[in-house]
Parts: sequence; C-alpha cells; structure tokens
Amino acid sequence: MSKDKNQPLLKSFNLNGLELPNRVVMAPMTRSRADNEGNLPTTELHGEYYKQRASAGLIISEGSQVSTEAVGYVNTPGIHTKEQVSAWKKVTDIIHEADGRIFIQLWHVGRISHPDFHNGEKPLAPSAINPESQSYTYEGFKDTVTPKEMTVEDIKRTVQDFKNAAKNAVEAGFDGIEIHSSNGYLFHQFFNGTSNKRQDEYGGSIENRAKFLFEVLDEVKQVIPEHKIGLRLNPSLDGVFGMKMDEETIPTFDYIVNKLNEYDLAYLHLSEPFTDVSDIPYAVTEIAKHYRPIYKGNLIINTNFDQEKGNKVIEDGDADLVAYGKPYISNPDLVERFEQGVALSDWDEDTFYVPGKKGYLDYEKKTE
Repeated sequence: MSKDKNQPLLKSFNLNGLELPNRVVMAPMTRSRADNEGNLPTTELHGEYYKQRASAGLIISEGSQVSTEAVGYVNTPGIHTKEQVSAWKKVTDIIHEADGRIFIQLWHVGRISHPDFHNGEKPLAPSAINPESQSYTYEGFKDTVTPKEMTVEDIKRTVQDFKNAAKNAVEAGFDGIEIHSSNGYLFHQFFNGTSNKRQDEYGGSIENRAKFLFEVLDEVKQVIPEHKIGLRLNPSLDGVFGMKMDEETIPTFDYIVNKLNEYDLAYLHLSEPFTDVSDIPYAVTEIAKHYRPIYKGNLIINTNFDQEKGNKVIEDGDADLVAYGKPYISNPDLVERFEQGVALSDWDEDTFYVPGKKGYLDYEKKTE
C-alpha cells in the first residue's frame, strides 16, 4: 500500500458543483439488507453501513427500484412509495451528518426477474426473449422466463416511473441520482441487438434502441438538475445475464456517449469488462482509454481497480474518479487506508447477500 497524501486518488474534485474531498467512489452494490415488507431501507442497517463509509468522495447507493415492475431480487430497496422516501430520508440525514455525499442508483431489472415478484405476471423487457439466466426469489434461485414484450404504453409508463423516482430521490435528500443503464438490465436490454428485436421506434437502428434512455433523461431532468444526474454504462459486457456482443454493440455505445455530451451531467460511470473479451473482435478491452476522448464530462471508471491502478488511471488522464466495489465491503475506511498505507482486509463472499449485520456492519476500521 502506498502512503502518500498527495496521490491522485486523494485530491479533491468538483463534480459539476458538488465538492468531493477525494476521488474515491463507493460503487453501487446490491447487499440484500432491505425489508421485504415494502422494500424499505433501515436506519439500523443501511444508515450505519453508509455512515461507516462516509469518507468516500462519493457514495453511490445500491440499486433501488423505480416501481414494483422493476423488482428482480429479494431484500432490495425501492424509491417509489412514500414509506420508502421516508426511510431513505433517515439514511441520507445520517450520511450528511457524517459529512458524506450520496447519489441513489435508480434501477429496473427488466427481464432479469421472475413472475414470483409480479403476482404471476411475466416481467417486462424490450422483446420476448428469455435471457436464460436466474433470478433470486423468495424461494431461492429460479430460472428466468420468457418476458413480456413491452408495449409503447409500458415504455411510456416506465419513463414516468424513472421521473417519479428521481423526484422522490430529491425529497429523500440524495445529492443526486445515477441511472442504472448497465450490466444487462432494462436499458442495456434495449441497447443490445440480441435482446431487442423490436420493429417499432424503439428497435432496429442504433438511434431507436437508445431512444428509451434519452426519453428517460429528458423527463428526469425536469425534476432534478442535469448536473445532479449520473449514468452508468457497461459497453463490453458479454456472457452476463444473456447479453452477447455483436458488431453493433460498441458503435451503439459510441453513439450514446457522444449524445450524452449534449447534457450537463454530473458524471458518466463506466465499467471495464467483467469477463475476458480479448477474443471478441469487436469488443473494447480498455474502456476508459476508448471513451475518455469521446466523453467531455466527468468520468468514473470501475471494475478490479486497486490503489495503484486507481492512481494511475487518474494520473494518465483516462478518468477523473475511480469506483471501488468489493474493497468497500470489507474496508469501510478505504480512503484512510489509501492515505495511511494500511493493508486492505479481505471480504467474506458468503455474507454478500445475507440479511443482517454479519458481513455488513462488522468490518473494523484500522485507521485513525
């Protein structure tokens, strides 16, 4: 571990008006600690968990559903009811009292769901194509089903769901929102030609497959300023949740990222490949290097970064901030460890998605 108070990760940053004390971002991570009765976060768990990590330059919360239709996992929170807003407000108050900053990630899983979550109805997706994956239900993992192809009315309603969720996020005291348009979930399903076979205005051409995202952005910015909106993308995702890359995948993301320059967003949050895509001829293996010249705003990069790699990607000018996932599970004082040169603690994967305090609140800080 490098001990250097002047390292790039520890330099302050102005995130389009929000002052961050450092460039270390806590990545959004599903931890399955919400109350299933109402999909509520709790002050005892969520409040304490995020408070422990409030020294991060920015916290991005776990994915939170924009509607009941958006649910695909047990014990995950929402942001579409008054009760959820009130519960989240208690959490954001705790974080702000600890001088933290937090965005909420707005989430719709699309076809990565199961009828068990929807009173026996099929989950929604751009096309009726089974991802051949699994959903974690109340009774454990179950195979996904062929989803219902969304009607235009379904799409318009979902656009409004994101708008209402953004409005609720403001009321709940979040510093901003991140639209989860990544990782094989609903937006990504629209982008990808293997999951979107529509013949209407939301399918076919690259522009049509990206239309849903920009309709959401245009509605959301009416209830929260653009400079408080972030967006997450995973361009070289392959073999996860039924996503398969094709020759139009990267041109689609190039189009999306170029068009995002028309907005004054807080940031664009990109993931490096989750799997080895070096044998895929049309994949991009170095996402930050590819998109830094294209995107003119603030860029967060994610996936398998340690302290050294994080400092280097900022120093090289390929990103402005670095998001850390698993290291933040077991190292609530990650920023201080980077600063003081303290070795990182290992995480326990067996407790990633198990309700309760174990593996959630009991990782010790080892810095002053």
